[in-house]
Amino acid sequence: MSVKGMAHALAVLALMGAASAIAAEKKYGPGASDSEVLIGQSVAYSGPASAFGSYGRVMAGYFEMINASGGINGRKIKLISLDNGFSPPKALEASRKLVEEIGVLAETGTVGTPPNVATQKYLNQKHVPQLFISAGGSRFDNPKDFPWTVPFYPGFEMEGRIFARHILTSNPSAKIAVLYQNDDYGKDYLKGLKAGLGAKASLIVAEASYELSDPTVESQIITLQASGANTLLDFATPKFAAQAIRKTHDLGWKPTQYVASPANSIASVLKPAGLENAVGLLTTQFTKQPDDPAWAQDKDVAAYVAFLKKWAPNESAQDFIALSGYINAEGVAMVLQRCGDDLTRENLLKQATSIHDASLPMLLPGIDLNNSAEGYALYHKLSLARFDGKSWVLLGAPISAAP
Repeated sequence: MSVKGMAHALAVLALMGAASAIAAEKKYGPGASDSEVLIGQSVAYSGPASAFGSYGRVMAGYFEMINASGGINGRKIKLISLDNGFSPPKALEASRKLVEEIGVLAETGTVGTPPNVATQKYLNQKHVPQLFISAGGSRFDNPKDFPWTVPFYPGFEMEGRIFARHILTSNPSAKIAVLYQNDDYGKDYLKGLKAGLGAKASLIVAEASYELSDPTVESQIITLQASGANTLLDFATPKFAAQAIRKTHDLGWKPTQYVASPANSIASVLKPAGLENAVGLLTTQFTKQPDDPAWAQDKDVAAYVAFLKKWAPNESAQDFIALSGYINAEGVAMVLQRCGDDLTRENLLKQATSIHDASLPMLLPGIDLNNSAEGYALYHKLSLARFDGKSWVLLGAPISAAP
């Protein structure tokens, strides 16, 4: 063999060896293979929080779109989305099915505090990533005790602090009434509000809680009105927030009213409450709003609206819950992309907890995602917005909850 021929042969062998090494480096956990990655979630498609159903439907549509373009790193993404009825026992049953019967790589994007509280211990014991859950409770950012739980939604305590900062700036002598859901969701918001008010926590003159099983919160709103408060905070889920907004209007009570971001959807909360009844309502935001004229020419908003028309045609561009599902799916796709050919549960967790200055298309400018192995929370700023009868209008640049 000539020197030239030998060199060619060695080069071919080297390439073959490199290819073999690359192939050997592929690592798979349950639900992952050369052709597919299987992930799962549970969402309230029925029950008192069925408005959250659009979240799961949009996530499913997103991965259908991704698969139509070839998937991620050459693999199709199969999302199994089960109904939990916003019931903790049903959520736990769904997680067991996903892990023990279906064999998913991870549970991703499960919606709501009660369902995720119910499954957190089980998934951590099984070392299954509870990845990018749609819940902002403080208990979900606890790497020491629950290392497999990674939250995606902005922290509820942080949002409560931001509401407090706005109240202290805009009305430092406010008389505050609070409606809150009697679980970790509502209590975290209340905790953040009080922490943000600090020495002025005495501005809170009345609190009223409700249970998920309650048919309405009308009696609570009547009680809060009687306190003489001129500021009302609705730390409620969609169904009850809509009831609170409508009842407040029907009573002729006109407090400055804030609503928690999980319940600020125009389509599933404000329209049922009556758009005219929601004028002046305040909330926090971290996303571009498709119906806001300020984003009319934005290419990412146009892409989202086009996505809905093709892949989730029954969902509204005004539904913040649906938009949240889209952003969550973008985040999951980003992490799966970063995993490359190491699709183990351990690497998935590593990639999801080492994110630096990531910006997803539908996030507001100035809101980047950052976390670490020491702190899993991704969001650290939010913007205030006011409802003008048609859309949410931003009140300025994103602000931090820090003093």
